[in-house]
Amino acid sequence: MEINIVLEELQNQNKSVYKNVFNHFYKGLVKYAHNFLFDQQASEDVVQEVFISLWENAQNIEIQTSLKAYLYAMVRNKCLNYLKSIKITDDLNLIDFNSFILEEEDLNLISEEEKTIVYTQILKIVETFPESMQQIFKLKFIENYTYTEIADELGISVNTVKTQLQRSKSKINQSLVVLLALLSHHS
Repeated sequence: MEINIVLEELQNQNKSVYKNVFNHFYKGLVKYAHNFLFDQQASEDVVQEVFISLWENAQNIEIQTSLKAYLYAMVRNKCLNYLKSIKITDDLNLIDFNSFILEEEDLNLISEEEKTIVYTQILKIVETFPESMQQIFKLKFIENYTYTEIADELGISVNTVKTQLQRSKSKINQSLVVLLALLSHHS
């Protein structure tokens, strides 16, 4: 469908065109939002807000590119705003954290603001870890413990600590690859 025709129909409050647009894009947009938020409910909420805003503001919308690009850009902006609105802990030991998690060149591609978003997401990913892995990760990066201190604290070997941190790193990297690609792709 031609973008101008669709937009015109939306401006005329044509519910069936709106429904078609919604059905066509909804799933993909929720998936896209999930790459930023790692949270199904929040992702659905963001996409629904975008569609509500599309319906309510159709009169004032000018789309230069395509409806798809417009919707994806709106979802991305809403996700970034949502992440900014969540209070972020600044007590992470970020220098150590950076070198552990990310290649330096990845971090140079994104802004300070987006780094904060990446850290928020890392914390969310960490929350999905098994309890013991979470503990080790937090002791290392939030409490700034050494490997030996972690091993003593938890009554495990230094080797176990290293293995668990290695595993946590690869889990985080898998999730972040997508997020970093999304961020650097758009900046």
